[in-house]
Formats: sequence, structure tokens, C-alpha cells
Amino acid sequence: MTLLVPMYVHPAVNPDAWQALVLSAPLLYGVVLNIDDGPGTAPDPAFADAVRALRVADVRVLGYADTDYGRRPARLVAQDFERYRDWYGTDGFFLDQVAPDPAGLRHYRRLTRAARARGGRTLALNPGVHPAPGYATLADLLVTFEGDWDTYRAAPAAPSWT
Repeated sequence: MTLLVPMYVHPAVNPDAWQALVLSAPLLYGVVLNIDDGPGTAPDPAFADAVRALRVADVRVLGYADTDYGRRPARLVAQDFERYRDWYGTDGFFLDQVAPDPAGLRHYRRLTRAARARGGRTLALNPGVHPAPGYATLADLLVTFEGDWDTYRAAPAAPSWT
């Protein structure tokens, strides 16, 4: 089993949680690094140390970028990519609040190209629902559900294209 873990807590607040990730490295697909709904305004040494420990354990680290369902300008999202790359050496990016409809594909193609051009070897898109099929060609990972296990089990069947 491999898990993508969204880690949205500061290492100084919960160092044990970060250490648990390092110890769980063989079970992890990666960790989503979210400092302040993005990379923040300056490098944070505590996060840099946490990322170094994950990298030593061979854990993939993805920088969190909010796309506001396609409303956030591509240049601002790309700026997040650059900060994550330069400050934390991330392996790729996790785009959150992705618009799932076909009309958003053009915007997300542009963001995908920007992410790859900035060193994003791994790209995850999170629409939180099954998006239009074209999104599957853009990312390495699509997050198609957000919620608890019971809700997931009761959810309608996934579209046939998945």
C-alpha cells in the first residue's frame, strides 16, 4: 500500500507526526507540504529540516498550491511552484481546488506545463470529485474523493473511464 499524506501541521507544533512519516517511508507515495495554503512568503527552516528528513528516507514531497477552482491566476500558482522548488527542493506539486469541468482543462494544461517546467516530476490534481476525462492525461495522480470511509463506500460508482 502507498499513501499520499497531506501534512498541514508545522513541524514545531507536532514533531512526532513528522517523525512518524519518516518511519513510515516504505508505505508512502508521498507527502503534501502545505506551509500556509502554499509555500508562505519566506523559507521556513523547520519545514526545510522536515523535508530533508523525508528526502533522506526517500519520500516524495509535493508542494501544495491552491488553484481556487481555476480562478487563481496561473502566474501566481507558478510562483508557488518556484518557491517550493527553490526553498524546499520538492519533487512535484499538489494542485488543490481543481475545477473538474471540461471548461477548465485549458487552464490546467497551462498549469501542468508550468509545473513540469519548474521541475515537477510528480503532479497531483485534487478536484475532490471525478473530473472530466481529459484531466487524467494531465497528472500522475487524481484525487477524486474527499471524506470519510463510510461516505466513500456509499458514494455512487466511479465513471467507466476510470
